[in-house]
Amino acid sequence: MKLYLMFILFFGTRPGKTRESHLPGVSCPFCSQTGQLKARIQPRYIHIFWIPVYRLSPSELIQCGHCKKAYSKGDCSHEMQEALKKLKNE
Repeated sequence: MKLYLMFILFFGTRPGKTRESHLPGVSCPFCSQTGQLKARIQPRYIHIFWIPVYRLSPSELIQCGHCKKAYSKGDCSHEMQEALKKLKNE
């Protein structure tokens, strides 16, 4: 008599808690409006059975509230990158 064991393993990636913050002293490079930029940082986790196991690099996005232009990490100006570093360290 053969005994077979079967089990299901749930794993994948899931988003973490989103952090958002306005960047009051930074101007948008596209429309030159100051105080309209909003930064959003969202980490991603590898999970097993919906339990976070390992943190992946977070997605970072800055969007202007006036012209609606979005900037990823590579498109940011020096001022914007410094503001993102501050938000990460909070």
